[in-house]
Amino acid sequence: MYVPVKFATDVEAAWAVVAEAGAGNLVVASGEGLSSVFVPVIVSDDRRSLRTHVARSNPWWRGVEDGVEVLALFVVASAYVSPTFYPSRHQDPGVVPTWNYVAAEVRGRVRVIDDHQWLLDQVRSQTAHFESPSPSPWRVEDAPADFIDRQVRAIVGVEIDVRSIEGKSKLSQNRPVQDHDAVREHLEQGGLAERNVAQRMTESD
Repeated sequence: MYVPVKFATDVEAAWAVVAEAGAGNLVVASGEGLSSVFVPVIVSDDRRSLRTHVARSNPWWRGVEDGVEVLALFVVASAYVSPTFYPSRHQDPGVVPTWNYVAAEVRGRVRVIDDHQWLLDQVRSQTAHFESPSPSPWRVEDAPADFIDRQVRAIVGVEIDVRSIEGKSKLSQNRPVQDHDAVREHLEQGGLAERNVAQRMTESD
C-alpha cells in the first residue's frame, strides 16, 4: 500500500482499523490468478495471527497452499471528494477529484485448517467477540448441538501468520486549512459514508 508520510498511521491506529472493520478481504495468488474472499476475522491477543473460516463450498480455500502469502484489506471510512469543495480553486483552478479514506493492510502467510475442534473453538470465539456488545449475547450453545455440528462440518478454517501491518488515513491533510475544513463541511451534509469521513476529519484535527 502506498502511504505518503502525511497519511501514515502508527501500528496501534492500524490495528484499530482492523478491529473496527471486523471483516475484510483476503487476497491470494494461485495458479489460476488472484482470488479473494470477504470474511470476519479475530485477531489473537499477541496480534501474531488472524483467524476466520470460509464455507467448504467456497472454491477460494481449495486454491490456497499452506504458507502462501495473503493480503488482508480493511476499510472503515470512504468518501469521494469533489474539486468543487475547495475554496482555493477560485485562486488556483489546478485541482482534481480525490478520495478520502481510512484503511489498513495486513500481510502474512496463510494456512487452511480442517480440524473439527479447531473450527468449533474458532466459531465460539468469533461469536463471543462479535456478540459482546449485545446486552443479551447469542451463544453457540443456544443452538442444538447436532445443528452446530453440521454447520461446523460445512466450513474450513483459515489462519494467517501476520508478518506486517500498515495503516493509512487520507483525510485531506495535504490541503490548505480552508480546503480541509470545507471538505469536512460538505461531507457532513452527505450520507452515512460521507458523515463517517467527516467525523474522522474532526477527530484527526
